[in-house]
Amino acid sequence: MADHKVLAGARVVLPTGIVDNGRVIVENGRIAGHAPADAPSVDLTGHWVVPGFVDMHNHGGGGASFTSGTVEEVLKGVHTHRLHGTTTVVASTVTGEMDFLAHRAGELSELAEQGDIAGVHFEGPFISPCRKGAHSEDLLRDPDPAEVRKLVDAARGHARMVTLATELPGGLDSVRLLVEHGVIAAIGHTDATYEQTVAAIDAGATVATHLFNAMPALGHRAPGPIAALLEDERVTVELINDGTHLHPAALELAFHHAGPDRVAFITDAMDAAGFGDGVYHLGPLEVEVREGVARLAEGGSIAGSTLTLDTAFKRAATVDRLPVEAIVRAVSANPAKLLGVYDRVGSLEPGKDADLVVLDAAFTLVGVMRRGEWVVEPQLG
Repeated sequence: MADHKVLAGARVVLPTGIVDNGRVIVENGRIAGHAPADAPSVDLTGHWVVPGFVDMHNHGGGGASFTSGTVEEVLKGVHTHRLHGTTTVVASTVTGEMDFLAHRAGELSELAEQGDIAGVHFEGPFISPCRKGAHSEDLLRDPDPAEVRKLVDAARGHARMVTLATELPGGLDSVRLLVEHGVIAAIGHTDATYEQTVAAIDAGATVATHLFNAMPALGHRAPGPIAALLEDERVTVELINDGTHLHPAALELAFHHAGPDRVAFITDAMDAAGFGDGVYHLGPLEVEVREGVARLAEGGSIAGSTLTLDTAFKRAATVDRLPVEAIVRAVSANPAKLLGVYDRVGSLEPGKDADLVVLDAAFTLVGVMRRGEWVVEPQLG
């Protein structure tokens, strides 16, 4: 017996554009092309229906860390982000001992096999001590391809991305190794020059880890990595749109220059996301969250974010005034394509998982569906 739901009357964002008074038909957890005449219908007039969000860089939420939490805590963090519209999430780790990270990768790969997460992203330890941000300096190391391979192997086919300072010894060889294994090589926490960044892109790097953050600023005589990453059509740039990590003009510059097909909005969330102010830990470092901004207790570096993607979406629409279709690409389609899951998620098309988000006219989240089941059921009327 087929289980049908019809979502009617909303402005629906499809890959081909916005459809007013649209219908989304859900059948047995997937998006369908047709529904029987007597299928139950939900009237979403005055709302938006957009694809479920895909977050390819996320360290935790709901008080739980993806690097150090128990399996139950990781699932709690995943659920916290689902409540905010992120129906597909990659679990990002922070710098730690190699043996610990390899063991952790094995644990997270089990959650990937169950479909709870979309894979593992290693941010560190192969990053620059000059641009370490909220990573423990004494645990950093050069990107030796053999050690990079150890982490990739430990994830049992579920390593999705590794962030590297590609200018370090072994950096370019590590990029080539990652490409051979079908893993995204991301340039970040880097002190590279423009020329060194170009070399890394030519070696196969395709993502800029939180562009602008943890890298040299754009200079007119020393353009550094930002110019190289923005100008190259092969690179997708991550942006943290929380109003703290980036000035709105920097976001606009990146979006304008890279274009809507080369931007991925990420949260870079830490465990305080969706949880509140207080004292937390990111790896071995203490983090203080005040008024939603996470900073290292010692030194004051920004330490990830407390962002959720519904907030990033709303800010993009209301503060940055970006077109809704462009925001949807940045928050759903582009990361899904990069992660190799666009055949199942990232857009509203028949045959794909019924992962979707309902927003009101002011772009506030009111509903979340994952695989045809309401995670947050819209309370209408």
